[in-house]
Amino acid sequence: MQHLKIFTQLIAGELHLSEHAVENTLKLLDEGCTIPFISRYRKERTGGLDEVQITAISDRAEQLKEIAKRKETVVKTITELEKMTDALRQRIDDCWDSTVLEDIYLPYKPKRRTRAQVAREQGLEPLATLLLMQREQHPEQAARRFVVAGGAPVDTAAALRGAQDIIAEQISEDEHNRNLVRSAFRREALITSRVVKNKKDTDEAQKYSDYFDWEEPLKRCSSHRLLAMRRGEAEGVLRLSITIDDDEATARLKRSLPPAPHPGERACRRLLEEAVEDGYKRLLLPSIETEFMALSKERADDEAIRVFAENLRQLLLSAPLGQKRVMGIDPGFRTGCKVVCLDAQGNLLHHEAIFPHPPVNHRMQAIVHIQQMIAQYGIEAIAIGNGTASRETREIVEEVVGSQPTADSRAASTDHAESRRPQVFVVSEDGASVYSASKVARDEFPDEDVTVRGAVSIGRRLMDPLAELVKIDPKSIGVGQYQHDVDQSRLKHALDQVVESCVNLVGVNLNTASQHLLTYVSGLGPVLAKNIVDYRRANGAFASRAQLKKVARLGPAAYQQCAGFLRIPGAANPLDNSAVHPERYAVVEQMAKDCHCTVSDLISQPEKRAMIDISRYVSTEVGLPTLTDIMHELEKPGRDPREQIEAFEFDARVQTVGDLHEGMELPGIVTNITNFGAFVDIGVHQDGLVHISQLADRYVSDPTQVVRLHQHVRVRVVGVDLRRQRISLSMKGMKN
Repeated sequence: MQHLKIFTQLIAGELHLSEHAVENTLKLLDEGCTIPFISRYRKERTGGLDEVQITAISDRAEQLKEIAKRKETVVKTITELEKMTDALRQRIDDCWDSTVLEDIYLPYKPKRRTRAQVAREQGLEPLATLLLMQREQHPEQAARRFVVAGGAPVDTAAALRGAQDIIAEQISEDEHNRNLVRSAFRREALITSRVVKNKKDTDEAQKYSDYFDWEEPLKRCSSHRLLAMRRGEAEGVLRLSITIDDDEATARLKRSLPPAPHPGERACRRLLEEAVEDGYKRLLLPSIETEFMALSKERADDEAIRVFAENLRQLLLSAPLGQKRVMGIDPGFRTGCKVVCLDAQGNLLHHEAIFPHPPVNHRMQAIVHIQQMIAQYGIEAIAIGNGTASRETREIVEEVVGSQPTADSRAASTDHAESRRPQVFVVSEDGASVYSASKVARDEFPDEDVTVRGAVSIGRRLMDPLAELVKIDPKSIGVGQYQHDVDQSRLKHALDQVVESCVNLVGVNLNTASQHLLTYVSGLGPVLAKNIVDYRRANGAFASRAQLKKVARLGPAAYQQCAGFLRIPGAANPLDNSAVHPERYAVVEQMAKDCHCTVSDLISQPEKRAMIDISRYVSTEVGLPTLTDIMHELEKPGRDPREQIEAFEFDARVQTVGDLHEGMELPGIVTNITNFGAFVDIGVHQDGLVHISQLADRYVSDPTQVVRLHQHVRVRVVGVDLRRQRISLSMKGMKN
């Protein structure tokens, strides 16, 4: 890798990591290793860096590569202008800050024809130099020498204005001056939001009413407020500006001018100060304001993406019900409820529509059909979408299965021995309609319509949220914060990393995983995922991980990256259903041999594992971190790291926002977490907000310190705004 030494030093210093660990991580990334693989199977080389640290190294390395490319452009341009010097080249070579690099480049950067360029073309640069030297007692007389008969400039005033234009541009492009104004913006910039007058009383503007007349220090403006204001600006409701004390800024710029050789010579000084004021207002201020607007947006994006990524991680790692025969119901009133029956592998067995609600009101017929489907397909659990008619549908289903407490998809009873009646769950249907119309859904169910596909997605989410949700664009899952307003390429990059991390953390059943799920396995991708499914279809289930080597185009490098994350339950070699990588099977086999037993005995008999001294197996290739991981895996091979889910039921007193009143205490489920609070579903088809100040009886700086996605909480209603459909909740004084 080019610049390896420089990148290592810079990244190690910025992230406070050892240079040895950073250098090895960069080498592994350059070799094509994935972040999950490096984190899990190359701990000796990285010093045990986790995925977060490796991701930070990877992201910063990509930024530095972009700067390196930009430097090539800068050097080429300046060289072609024949203005490159050894000192300038050294400055560019040593620079790894994009802002500083652009400041260095600015005077040489090709730009549109400016007033200063026009003045230079008129031969006024020597006059500008004379003014800067401040030695002319009568600059008007000096300017006469530059007046061109019948041309431009036409008079001394025009000549002086042209010279001032040149000076103004020099002032605005000077690094010292730019940093001086930047410092003022960092210290004291205010962001101001004002409503567009003719928009103030419109309905669409009301959601931005908090920002109709808003001002605060830019450095204190939170991510969600900035993104909200920018969205209001994009919709034509608000006007934003970032301001500093202009008088103080220009005074500082004037003080940075060289002193006049003779204090009595004020004419040149006056012209210079006018040029400073013009350069500041016309060129420098707009440039730095734009820079800080972009910088503040970038920081707001970073925070919003971080919040979204963490929410997505929690959602993808929601507890699965497991392989059960499931009925999925997509509820509705006018169009009825679409019902599907799935086997334990999620395959579609049957579908039909029932119409228990108005306007059709075939309630008894619907009950009979549900009973018949439960009996015919051996249904063990029922998943009901949480959209329109959800609670009404749940009441009917509960009537069928008996008076059993309702559970939420993010929570299920842990005692399955109580009853053989199907358990009833309410499942978030966010994004189900997006999936049902997607190419993935069409490929899975080419002969079914979107309503059937949506109901299947609801049922499968209960069985395995991760396997189903990876098929949906994360932006459509409903756990973000202004996700459509942030940089979309950066958002996609971050969310793809989260999905890849979650899939590989849990592991994937090689014989049941969909093509889409396999795509996110370390070292695979769309082509190899398809080839695996094609091989499985042609040859039957995989009997061993080694069989992967027979898949078309799956070479040694891809096998190394993916094998440890693929599971084969019931394989002849029990390690094939574990997180132990095939490259370390020999170590486990040696352990078993030394204990005079089989690998299966090591897994099933704790006393055998207790005999092992892992230090005996340390080698140049295998260190204690890997051996420790192997021992943990032998204790519970293939263990799913996701939690069990718990029972949940909404308060029967509330069905709509109109049923709420202040002081009411209710159970709820956390559906979304932002950096200003948490949204909670209390069963009225409109989530309420627990502001960060209401999350606990103590100060909370980060909502994730108090709540997690899909957590069951008790809340108190503190406000209901029927016009804006806003519900304010509190968790203060509640036992959670």
